[in-house]
Amino acid sequence: MHGTIRGDRPAPRAELAPHVRTHQVDLRDRDRVESLVREIQPQWVFHLAALSSPAASWDDPAETIATNAGLEANLLAAVVKQNPMPRVVVVGSADEYGRPLGGARRLDEATPLRPQYHLSHGLAAIRLRPFNHAGPRQAPTFAVASFAQQIARIELGKQPPVLKVGNLEPRRDFTDVRDIVRAYLLAAEKGKPGEVYNVGSGTATRLREVVARLLAMTRTRISLEVDPARKHAVEAEVYVCDARRFQRLTGWRPKIGLERMLRDTLDDWRRQERRAA
Repeated sequence: MHGTIRGDRPAPRAELAPHVRTHQVDLRDRDRVESLVREIQPQWVFHLAALSSPAASWDDPAETIATNAGLEANLLAAVVKQNPMPRVVVVGSADEYGRPLGGARRLDEATPLRPQYHLSHGLAAIRLRPFNHAGPRQAPTFAVASFAQQIARIELGKQPPVLKVGNLEPRRDFTDVRDIVRAYLLAAEKGKPGEVYNVGSGTATRLREVVARLLAMTRTRISLEVDPARKHAVEAEVYVCDARRFQRLTGWRPKIGLERMLRDTLDDWRRQERRAA
């Protein structure tokens, strides 16, 4: 099941395996969602469909909240009618913590949350809060992918040798998306219904260092330019993940380091931009 906001088909960049079967459905269409869930009768559900760009959420917070809450409500309303009900992994974000008080510290899951569908229907819902992640095929609305795409375009002469950036002082806990996906699978297998788990590396890297590492991977001379449109009025100085609860439960640890994540992302954008040339 490929749930979307507009019913779009998977992008060719998704590189799905030949045996993977997809079904397109607009998750805002409650009747269609219920019909498809009834047809598929899934054993596991990984819910990631959302307006996921933090930058876009600042432009239209009401639409982001209404859409994301509506998508999840329609999906959960459909799965609780199944017998047996599937295990559901609901993927959120570290941005749920807002702007933490105090200095740099690890953020754990101590903030109490009361998952409605787990309590009301006994749905085996496991919530994850992945911190920042990046890797090949990520959309350029996110920082690392944007930097990598710009560098790839500059190398091909598609744009001037100027990398447009926002505020590079914040520190973020980056994990490779391939490690994050492993965490999704482990959550479905071993997660305790009704619980919430943080997923991240436990190390915060300044965005300025991320850019410096990417620039060290190219021979092209590139200058930086701060683009006011890429800066946010309110921004947390640092996010550091405390994933010890999830690690104790599953044994999960990141396997792919920051350097490889950045290189693989840049190489992926190089391939995409060459194909598009």
